[in-house]
Amino acid sequence: MDETSKEKVPALVFDQELGSVSEETFREANGLQFSNSWTRRLIEWGVEARGILPVPAEQRTDTQFSKIFFIWLSANFNILSFSAGSLGPVVYGLSLRDSCLVILFFNLLCSFLPAYLTTWGPKLGLRQMCQARYSFGFFGVIVPSLFNMASLCGFCILNCILGGQTLASISNGNLSWSVGIVVIAVISLLVSFCGYKVLNWYERLAWLPVLIVYVVALGIGGKHLSNPPPAEPATAPVILSFASTIAGFVITYSSISSDFTIYFTPEVASWKIFWYSYLGFNIPIIAIQCLGAAFTIAAPSVPAWNEGYNNGNVGGLLEAVLRPSGNFGKFLTVLLALSVTANIAPTFYSICLNVQIVVPPLVTVPRYLFSLLATAVIIPLSIVGATKFYTALTNFLGLIGYWGSAFCAVVVVEHFVVRRGRFAAYDLRAWNDWRRLPTGLAALGACALACALIVPSMDQVWFVGPIAKTTGDIGFELAFFATAAFYVPLRLLELRFKELV
Repeated sequence: MDETSKEKVPALVFDQELGSVSEETFREANGLQFSNSWTRRLIEWGVEARGILPVPAEQRTDTQFSKIFFIWLSANFNILSFSAGSLGPVVYGLSLRDSCLVILFFNLLCSFLPAYLTTWGPKLGLRQMCQARYSFGFFGVIVPSLFNMASLCGFCILNCILGGQTLASISNGNLSWSVGIVVIAVISLLVSFCGYKVLNWYERLAWLPVLIVYVVALGIGGKHLSNPPPAEPATAPVILSFASTIAGFVITYSSISSDFTIYFTPEVASWKIFWYSYLGFNIPIIAIQCLGAAFTIAAPSVPAWNEGYNNGNVGGLLEAVLRPSGNFGKFLTVLLALSVTANIAPTFYSICLNVQIVVPPLVTVPRYLFSLLATAVIIPLSIVGATKFYTALTNFLGLIGYWGSAFCAVVVVEHFVVRRGRFAAYDLRAWNDWRRLPTGLAALGACALACALIVPSMDQVWFVGPIAKTTGDIGFELAFFATAAFYVPLRLLELRFKELV
């Protein structure tokens, strides 16, 4: 392309065609109006400005592949995983053994998809929802992106509530839940604002103090966990309903998986990234969810624990467990409260990216500014929802698994059936050009048709479908297989009218 022709091409399209324009050149060419001097200074300090702009192959140079293990390890080595595990005995009435078996097997199963999708980042250099444009289309991907943003905001709200509760539990009434929520959100903002480098540094360290907290908690309270009270025999519908909740906890990571791997060198073996991610999900989630089930089952038999756990206050329960260690226990409780920031910070990070997917013209706005927006939204919603935590947690985790499964079905089937598993089949120059991307009608149509099977299979507080009354909640399983089955013929029909990109 000569200099004359470059001037005739709109700035955004010029960037697509060239494929290797630097981020700074891209922003200047597209007329970023607010202070470029501040943007440059922040970049010099290590703040990442890049949003959904693709990372060219020559800029994918990171070889510290263990980073992705620590991202998922720290993001899940926190009090929210503890709370999700407690749902088995508290909400579904399962025994410790049955709760732990569901936690083990369904996490091993459902974490496969998000772990696999992390391997796409180094190959394509695209954020996860940008990759989804190659199946959902430029405009169609806005729909799953809105669901994704709602899910990510939901996780942030739950984590803020938990962190705020836990901080308040050690203050003897001098610190309200609301103040605790603000503290948690602001710390998370600082980490997410800085972006990739600081986020990875923080996640590499954040899990260690939490491990110490749980080891001390087991040392102090382990004697109360040895003889759990008997429970009613578990039925298949109850097990499947709890399994749906567990699936919702992990499978929705699929929508952000590649957001943290796009700087890895393309030459990395996919199996290496997969196993780092798979272990990063399962080690903390399985261990901490099982601890959550064990401690909540034992709480009624220990008066101090039961008092701390009043009205489902998970932070109060753990504070009561650590109380015998005195001021050291209070210090550990503070560390436990702050552990949720390791989940909120990367979630804020991905929310920023989804904003640019939903409103494409915002691609020229530095990513870090959306961290401020996310914080401003999350804080008031967390304060409002703080009084109904368990209800919110159960309903939220149960619902998000449905759309997450359908999303995974579309992108995986697109990759293996339509593109034959070849990353070379993705025209990376078309990442931001709606004319050269699929229409998305096949993907949205498959998801819509799958709802005919998903809805009757749902088991929620506000609705129990006719199929779920017999089987329990099997909505997330049917969401995956039904969407995949509908997508193949619809996509082939779509390809008759539009060239594959």
